[in-house]
Amino acid sequence: MPEVQLCIEWPDGRTTPFYSPSTVILNYLRPGEQLPVQDLTEKVREGLRQASERVRARYGFACTRADEEERKLLETADAYDREALVRIRES
Repeated sequence: MPEVQLCIEWPDGRTTPFYSPSTVILNYLRPGEQLPVQDLTEKVREGLRQASERVRARYGFACTRADEEERKLLETADAYDREALVRIRES
């Protein structure tokens, strides 16, 4: 299954890597896109859950790394104003 590696640039310029086990995440996050933190968290939740389900459908188990990526990203996002803008970059 093709995985996707992106980079999240936070409002303060800090960057963090972002992993998805499936290209389905590209339906939610696109390199070059800029969006509010609130929208990012919603898209990450939905996109990673779909990606994990694709792994389950193919291999018989969900992707625990997708769950961990979601947890880490949501934890980081909590430090920023919900309306502040983030940028999605290629890694």
